[in-house]
Amino acid sequence: MAQKSIIEVSTKSKTDWIDITKAVQEQVESSGIKEGIAVVYVPHTTAGITINEHADPAVVADINDKLADLIPADRSYSHTEGNSDGHIKASLIGTSQTIFISNKELELGTWQGIFFCEFDGPRNRKVYVKVLGN
Repeated sequence: MAQKSIIEVSTKSKTDWIDITKAVQEQVESSGIKEGIAVVYVPHTTAGITINEHADPAVVADINDKLADLIPADRSYSHTEGNSDGHIKASLIGTSQTIFISNKELELGTWQGIFFCEFDGPRNRKVYVKVLGN
């Protein structure tokens, strides 16, 4: 059994991390699937999906600071649209995560959350969630 859904995300700045854990959990619950997996995927080349700590916002700030140090926006890139740093950051973060489902609950650690990561905003984006199982 499988169910696919879409979460709409509106970002507010060039770089924006949005905690979508609750929205993904709601998709799991509405699917009726008790045991299985949830695949969370973003179909954009300058955005990503990651799992990390969502209890302390300083963690996201630290990750963003380090990504900006490693991949500066103002460097001279071959791609001329002005968003090469976003493409590189999205490639490093990745476009999907797979999370186990047990008893209709995402199996995340105590401090873990699922984040949509924007690297070329602000934009309106989509996140696909596919819940598979029984």
